[in-house]
Amino acid sequence: MYRKALSLILFGSFLFTACTGNSTAAETSEAESAAEASEVPSLEVYGDSSMTPNDALEVGDLLAYMEGKDSVNVKLRGVINACCQKKGCWMDMDLSEDQSMTVRFKDYGFFVPMNSAGRTAVIEGVAKVDTQGVDWLRHKAEDAGRSEEEIAAITEPIVSVTFMADGVILE
Repeated sequence: MYRKALSLILFGSFLFTACTGNSTAAETSEAESAAEASEVPSLEVYGDSSMTPNDALEVGDLLAYMEGKDSVNVKLRGVINACCQKKGCWMDMDLSEDQSMTVRFKDYGFFVPMNSAGRTAVIEGVAKVDTQGVDWLRHKAEDAGRSEEEIAAITEPIVSVTFMADGVILE
């Protein structure tokens, strides 16, 4: 009888331990699933690696933000509407329905993927009113894959807002 009682106690302890272990594994699995579901998608950072996407002004608000200023140091968020198809060395973002802004990268030190058009980007650097010369505009048109006729039709410089980015985050 003593052996039977001892066997029951040991068997009960084994069951208790086994059930407790399964419960912990289930709880751990649920906790891991919840953590994975709440993870922020990874961000692609180009240039300044200390940059974060926090506190960015919407790119469409830039013109009002620049009111009365020639240049501003700013962080912006917006959609890329075009990108250099040769190297990824510039991109365009819409400022308004009829005006876009060319974004270049500080010291030609980094590039963005050539398939970045349509993606949301956070850029940090200096926005300024600048004259874009005919040579640059033709170069940009060539990089964008424009026809020879379209490139030849560029005969006048334009004054617009440009951006020199220290860093870019693609969301």
